[in-house]
Amino acid sequence: MIVAVALAIVAVFAVTNVVTIVGSKGSIVSADEASISSADAIVVLGASVFADGTPSGILQDRLDDGIALYFAGVAPKLIMSGDNGTESYNEVRVMKQYAIAQGVPSEDIFCDHAGFSTYESMYRAKYVFGCQRIVVATQTYHLYRALWSAKSLGMQATGVSSDYHEYQKQLQYDIREVPARTKDFFKALFRMPSTYVGDAISLDQDGDVTN
Repeated sequence: MIVAVALAIVAVFAVTNVVTIVGSKGSIVSADEASISSADAIVVLGASVFADGTPSGILQDRLDDGIALYFAGVAPKLIMSGDNGTESYNEVRVMKQYAIAQGVPSEDIFCDHAGFSTYESMYRAKYVFGCQRIVVATQTYHLYRALWSAKSLGMQATGVSSDYHEYQKQLQYDIREVPARTKDFFKALFRMPSTYVGDAISLDQDGDVTN
């Protein structure tokens, strides 16, 4: 009985991961391909920031990816989606400040302070920011899950990989991604609401309203 249950659990993880990867890999495109269709926003997914207010290496690559797409005209707005769960930890403020320092106008950068997970970032892109078409900036291993969630929620989504470097903890990221894909597969299947939803935020206004 225990063996049967264990095999069933393994099968669920395997199937959901394969479906997520196979169903999303065709939506990972080059920057040139992403610029063909007009998107509502480029969504940059958060990652850890340092105590000195600078982004970690993996986050900086995502930011450089999103900023390059913005300047290429892929979308008129950037959504910085990350964790601001406490007053002392604010990924999105660091992300916005970094983009401003690279020349992106502050008013074109929206902050999603409640992007506590990949799925929640996608959910809020649709149901809070009203996006129908997005381009996601993150690493390939992460894009599969983000794109599956976005498309399952009814958005047209493509992703541009920010694999600019090799990461010391890549094996850890890959292992952690296996249960995360399964979790988000079922969240997207049932369209579970994010931890915080709140009032709708129009991308037609000044992004500084989200600071």
